[in-house]
Amino acid sequence: MERWEQGWAAPALAERQLLGMGHRERAMIRQVILRLDDEPVVFARSVFPVSSLVGPLLRLRRLANQSLGAFLFARTDMRRSPFELALLRGDSPYLPETFWQKDPAWARRSCFQAAGKSLLVSEVFLRGFPRWKSSMPLHRSRRGQVSATIGR
Repeated sequence: MERWEQGWAAPALAERQLLGMGHRERAMIRQVILRLDDEPVVFARSVFPVSSLVGPLLRLRRLANQSLGAFLFARTDMRRSPFELALLRGDSPYLPETFWQKDPAWARRSCFQAAGKSLLVSEVFLRGFPRWKSSMPLHRSRRGQVSATIGR
């Protein structure tokens, strides 16, 4: 895992709406790249509203190159919303230009609740992401329904 970028910014409108943030509320936005054999396979973007970075979640400000998932899934009070899915253009403005690609990319996002606070994690699966080759049937929660999309 490689931290690509992290800093204070205004989240995108759809991100603010999903998190119930005010129009002017800022957030720490953390973008990381997961690599497999030096090839980028997942671009992840996390949005931590400033109002969520208190108490036990204050540690999120100092994650550096540590895993956000390890922190979240270690919490017994953590809850995760159902995934929202989208098929993004390979040159979607949601992706940094460095990771643009010819093929479209699947993306998912969900909100996490921990210590009574919310944060958002989005992941875009890039062309290098290994395809799942399994004869097992896919199990879907909510019968395959998608409640929203990421971006346009």
